[in-house]
Amino acid sequence: MRTYNKLLFIICLAIQSVPLAAQETTPSLQGRAGGGSVGSSSSSPSIDMENGVLGIADNRGFTLQSKNGKFVFKPYLMLQTRGQFNYYDDEGLDKAYNQDNIANSGFAMPYAILGFTGKTFGCLDYNLSINAAATGANILQQAWLDYSISPAARFRVGKFKTPFTHAYLTTLGETLFPIVPTSLSTSTIMPHTLNAVTPQIATGFDVGVQFHGVAKLNKKKDSWLMGYEVGLWNGSGSVVNGATKTISDDWHIPSLLYAGRLTFMPWGKMPQTQGNARMLKGRHMQFGISGGLNVESESESTNDARLGAEFAMLYNRWYVGAEAYWMHVSFTKRQKISDKFNYWGAYAQVGYFVCKTVQLGVRYDFMDRNGTSKDGFLNMPAVVCNYYIPKVHLKLSAMYQFTGRWGHDTQLDRDNDDLGISTHYASLQAQFSF
Repeated sequence: MRTYNKLLFIICLAIQSVPLAAQETTPSLQGRAGGGSVGSSSSSPSIDMENGVLGIADNRGFTLQSKNGKFVFKPYLMLQTRGQFNYYDDEGLDKAYNQDNIANSGFAMPYAILGFTGKTFGCLDYNLSINAAATGANILQQAWLDYSISPAARFRVGKFKTPFTHAYLTTLGETLFPIVPTSLSTSTIMPHTLNAVTPQIATGFDVGVQFHGVAKLNKKKDSWLMGYEVGLWNGSGSVVNGATKTISDDWHIPSLLYAGRLTFMPWGKMPQTQGNARMLKGRHMQFGISGGLNVESESESTNDARLGAEFAMLYNRWYVGAEAYWMHVSFTKRQKISDKFNYWGAYAQVGYFVCKTVQLGVRYDFMDRNGTSKDGFLNMPAVVCNYYIPKVHLKLSAMYQFTGRWGHDTQLDRDNDDLGISTHYASLQAQFSF
C-alpha cells in the first residue's frame, strides 16, 4: 500500500510540473510552430540549413527551445516517393538475349528520413538522421557534433557531407531537380576489368573530422564573406561506418580522403538552397573552389585526385547554378598498371518561380565518362517543374532527362559509354517534410 501511495504521489507531482516545463518553452514554441505560407517574404537568415537534409524555418513544424536560446531541439521528417520510367538503348545487343529496353521503372522511395537537430550550451550543434529507405551503413545518413569557437572557427566530427561540389552540398530537400547531375553520380569507365574499381566524381557522405567557418572580409552587414572547410575522412563513402583504413604503401601516409573547399559570398551568407517558395526576395551569390585526394581508394587500388569550381546565385525568384569538376585516377604500385586516367564533367542549371507556388527549371549536364584518352562525350539535358502546395510542406516535382552521345570513334565506344544510364528518364516525385 505504501508503494502505491508513493507511486501516486510521483504521478501527481509529474502532472503538476508539466505547466512549468511548458512555460519554459512556450515563448519559443509560439514563434516556431505552425505551417507558414508558401511564397512569404521570409529572408534567408530565418531558415536554418545546417543539417543538410531540409531547410528548417522558424515557423515550420515545432521546436523546443529554452528562453535564453542556448538549448534547441528540433525533430524533423522528410519523405520522398517517386514514380519513375527508364528507357535504355539496345546497345547493339541481339534481342535473342532478352534485353529489356524498359527497366528500373515503377515506384521507389529514395528517402524516408527521421532525425533531430539542435544546439546545446549555445555553442555545440548536433544532428542525427536515419534513412529508413536505405540499407546497410547507409541507414545512418548523418550523425555529427559541431563545436563553435566563433563563427569563423568551428570543429565538426562524425558522418556528414564532404566539402566537394555545390550539387551535393545543397540541402537535400531544397534541390531544383529530384536527382543530382548524372556526371557526378555515375561511375566512370576505364579499359580495365576490375570489379572493385568504379570511381565516381562525387564524394558524398563520409565519416571524418572537419574544421570550417565563415569569416567577414569587411565591416558592412550582409557583405563580403569567406567560407572554408578542410578535413580528413575515411574516403570509403557512406557505405562504410567503421574504421577500415591503413597506411599507403606508396606514399606512407594514412590512406584517407584529404579534402577542402573555399567559398566567397559577396552578398552575405549563401543559403544552401536551389529554390524555396518561402524565399522569393533577396539576393545571394557564391563562388567556390574545392579539391581532394583520396589515398588508396577503391579497395586500396587507386589514388584519386579531384578539383572543382562552382557558382551559385539566388536573385529574388531566380536561381542560377553552374560548376565543373575534374578527377585524376592512378593505380597503386601493387596493381602493376601504369595507365593514368582523367575524367571531367560540368553542368549548368537555371530555375525561376513563375508564381509563388510553381518553379520551372532547365539543366544541361556534360560528362567525359570514358576519359580524355578516348573521344566521345555524354550530354544530358533535363527539364523540371516543381509545385509547392501551400501550407502543407508538400512539394511535387516532375522531371525529364535525355542522355545523348556525341563524338565517339566507333559504334562500340558509343554503346559502351552510356552503359547503365537510361536514354530517357522521367519521374514524378512527392516530397513531404517538416
